[in-house]
Amino acid sequence: MTISVLESKKWSGKFFTGDWVAASNKQDVMEPATGKVLSEVGIATADDVHLACQQATKAQKEWLNVPPRDKAALFHKAAAFMQDNFDELALYVARETGGIIPKGQHEIKEAIVILQLAANMTLEPNGLTLPSVPERMSYATRKPIGVIGVISPFNFPLILSIRSIAPALATGNAVVTKPDPQTPVTGGFILALALEAAGFPKGLYQVLPGTVEAGEALCNAPEIGMVAFTGSTAAGRKVGEACGRNLKKVSLELGGKSSLIVLEDADLDVAASNIAWGAYFHQGQICMASGRILVQESIAEALTAKIVEKALHLPVGDPVSGTVALGPLINSRQLEKVHSIVQDSVAAGAKLEAGGTYEGPFYAPTVLSNVKPGMRSFDEEIFGPVVNIVTFESDAEAVEMANNTQYGLAGAVISNDLSRAQGIGAQLHVGLLHINDQTVNDECINPFGGCGASGNGSAVCGSADWDLYTHWQWVTVKQSATPYPF
Repeated sequence: MTISVLESKKWSGKFFTGDWVAASNKQDVMEPATGKVLSEVGIATADDVHLACQQATKAQKEWLNVPPRDKAALFHKAAAFMQDNFDELALYVARETGGIIPKGQHEIKEAIVILQLAANMTLEPNGLTLPSVPERMSYATRKPIGVIGVISPFNFPLILSIRSIAPALATGNAVVTKPDPQTPVTGGFILALALEAAGFPKGLYQVLPGTVEAGEALCNAPEIGMVAFTGSTAAGRKVGEACGRNLKKVSLELGGKSSLIVLEDADLDVAASNIAWGAYFHQGQICMASGRILVQESIAEALTAKIVEKALHLPVGDPVSGTVALGPLINSRQLEKVHSIVQDSVAAGAKLEAGGTYEGPFYAPTVLSNVKPGMRSFDEEIFGPVVNIVTFESDAEAVEMANNTQYGLAGAVISNDLSRAQGIGAQLHVGLLHINDQTVNDECINPFGGCGASGNGSAVCGSADWDLYTHWQWVTVKQSATPYPF
């Protein structure tokens, strides 16, 4: 008989410091689709965070002495743990995040790959030999920062945590993470179970769900050398300010208002499929969701009809039933925000083509046409299942509208004229660009990051990881000291 790895709920009323520690403050974690209690977790105070950071500093020094091949083996064991318990973990992710089961499966699949990539990182070269004068060796080596703080959101909590945690550990750091208290198991404790089972040193990875108090403590703790934050732009500004005051390195991956541009020669059925996926996947609760659909005027009516048809027939409900395309929004505050933006935009002149209603936590797939600059649905990140159709006449107008935003995360262009599409794409102020695709793309091996209000120019994953979680140390070596003119 298979024994559940989650049934014991080791985290019940606790957080993880290498041991499962009973917390003085506790909080229920709710299942968004049903409103039922999934589990209870410990909520960390500022004092808990500061103690964790001190313990992590000690563990990090010991971690430096672990041979690279032994480190790689630990990451492979953690990946195997997730693979061995794949179905159970994926179902829990779906339930805690309100995502459909394939979304839960995707998070576990990506986590496995990220752990395998981290294993490979431990065996990669991490320095350069530099030209120098005779009788002197000169080289540069990458050194771990020390202790990394990771703050992750509720929408894709496992991927958006582990994509920083795994490479930070692989490059020699310890990690203290604060997952969103709405998704603490997916955002932290699942990985804790995997690393614990693999035999990682105690204290090297710590999980402390918490409120703003815990996040501020993480940014202010002197032991933390860097903070990797994924979340809203408003919260990211506060994290950036706190890290700036404390002279900490900071990576900010924030919100977006990403435009998907559809040119007049596009296949309308294919375009409608891309639009529906980019706007409705995980209820639109994705930073690089297709937040604006810029459609050439001549095809707007026909394409809108196809999108409306999809919106009216996409099933909405409890995601673990396996028969729905869209699950619930994460909480009532988010639902109220989405509905407010839709209502205000309609009042300002947008046309409600489909949706705009909700039942419990489930918001219907919505289509707004005649969306214009100045409307909330044009300007604001909605984080809900809303297609905003904006028309344009010329390519120059499409570029101007796409760039009419404070954000700069993702952009996409669909056209049968590849040269034309690439020419438009080259003018978009974004960190992620997709030609003949929608905006929701990430493969965990590509540098991921935005500009403007979408981030501070840093990128995570792929070739960016060595730069992000280490600092350079330049070293010169002479056979013996030599005199100078003074």
